[in-house]
Amino acid sequence: MSAESLTDEKIGELLSTPKRVTNPNSKWREKPGHNERNYTVESMDSTHHFVLYVRQNRNLDDDFSCGLRWLAPSGETITLARYNGSSHSHPNHVEKQRLGFVCHIHKATERYIRAGKKIEGYAEDASLRYNSVKGALACLVGDCAIKGIVTEPDHPDLFK
Repeated sequence: MSAESLTDEKIGELLSTPKRVTNPNSKWREKPGHNERNYTVESMDSTHHFVLYVRQNRNLDDDFSCGLRWLAPSGETITLARYNGSSHSHPNHVEKQRLGFVCHIHKATERYIRAGKKIEGYAEDASLRYNSVKGALACLVGDCAIKGIVTEPDHPDLFK
């Protein structure tokens, strides 16, 4: 199955299928400008394989990203979800709207595939869900049915 043949139903199945981290002791690695940690994830029935990544800019606390990539049978690596910090304003190109400088969750959608846009180009405001890389990771793990990793949720300031 390739990205072009993905439907919203299939994306939903991939996100909700129970998964487990197979390398919970993954180490942080220094990359140019950021630190990165990658986890190997597989569905409980071992039919699907994923990569869970966490990136944190070394200079800006609000510049981070946590994402879940599906390793498709076709060999493609497809980002299904990405939880970003508030370091930038995100445009939803198909809807012709722009999110402000808020934490936001990117979601793979059939609509963006059909429009020829980045598969996970659509994003929603998540400022009431998390405000740090640790909080984003906790939300992603919970939303995507991932077990085998310890996370720390945070509680965004509702009075900002």
